[in-house]
Amino acid sequence: MTGLDLSGIARVVEDLVLLDTVQFSRPGIGAPVFDQDTGEYIYPQDEILYEGRGAVQVASSPGGVSSLPLPNLPWSDETTSRYRALTPLSAPIAERDMLVTVVAIHPGGDLALLGRQWRVTDPSVAGTLSAVRITALDQVQQTREGSA
Repeated sequence: MTGLDLSGIARVVEDLVLLDTVQFSRPGIGAPVFDQDTGEYIYPQDEILYEGRGAVQVASSPGGVSSLPLPNLPWSDETTSRYRALTPLSAPIAERDMLVTVVAIHPGGDLALLGRQWRVTDPSVAGTLSAVRITALDQVQQTREGSA
């Protein structure tokens, strides 16, 4: 008995949905180094594990406020922004805390996605019957360049 073959459906979904270019990277390891010439910190370079076809979409569930207490605050001021990345099944399974960045947008796409980053909250989903790989994301509220 043979199983259900979704490879034809996967190609159709990829052609209809995976229109942008996404990058999955592992944050660079090590402390930033202060550059005397520019007066800015230089962070270790990220390790790129995948760059190719993909899409980033808002997940169906709404975001919320984290409940991690900070000094003098009973809650965290960072919200959870639930998104998901879709990539071909040939893309590697993302690891928790990897960064996902939209690096190119298809013609007519949402330019507001360019350069935005998300953090992988769980390893990519892998299943017996899949047409694309789905990865749970949380939008990064502040990038390294925006940090002081």
